[in-house]
Amino acid sequence: MEAFVRTEILGAVAYIHFGTPKSNSMPGFLLEQLADQIVQAGLDRSVKILLLSSHGDRAFCAGASFDELIALGNLVEAQGFFGGFAKVLTAMKDCGKMVIVRVQGKVTGGGVGIACAADYCFATQDAAMALTEINLGIGPFVIGPFVERKIGKSDFMAMALDASFRSAEWAKARGIYQFVGKDIDEMDKELEKFVLKLSSQNKDSLSLLKKIAWEGTENFAHILPDRILMSASLVLDPSVKQKIGEMKNRLGKTKE
Repeated sequence: MEAFVRTEILGAVAYIHFGTPKSNSMPGFLLEQLADQIVQAGLDRSVKILLLSSHGDRAFCAGASFDELIALGNLVEAQGFFGGFAKVLTAMKDCGKMVIVRVQGKVTGGGVGIACAADYCFATQDAAMALTEINLGIGPFVIGPFVERKIGKSDFMAMALDASFRSAEWAKARGIYQFVGKDIDEMDKELEKFVLKLSSQNKDSLSLLKKIAWEGTENFAHILPDRILMSASLVLDPSVKQKIGEMKNRLGKTKE
């Protein structure tokens, strides 16, 4: 399977679906495509809702592509890569449309940012999440403002420091997930009913609710460039590159 992002507009809903062969981890070009398609769907006057989902029945998103992190050769490249995550999350925030995210399995790193940037999130009980960046010698700097907005600074710092997986019920209790199903079938049935109901609602009402939901985040535009630089500077350190390579090899052996 090759990495992809595709959008299908049916009625008032833009279905945006992405996937990569390695647990839906995100290379830079895919981040750019995903951000662009979110922006374009937001500009479509017929669209009221964006539904963001990923490929397969296991991991929702494993965050940054290890291959790409290892390949980053200079600060400009590294800033461009981490800026891709900022573009995706900012597009979700600023698109003017309600963004629903479907989480069918484990979520790490940047995938947690996507779940937290949702306006409403459906998940399965297998959708545990973790911020594992510290294990690589970096940190969840770019996604931090979006995660902290949902769960507060204390829980964000705990996730960032211990890198442990939190259960889907933990995420639901903190407002990241609004619905947790026992399996994909149960989740999708509830998701379908919710999308059908929401897509029939008044467009202007939804737009105003979106605006209210993100009040107080105007400073994100000023915060994110510094956060991008933090990640970009750290990832170029040889010791960090080594840790990323070791983690990549470990995960590769686990899947053999």
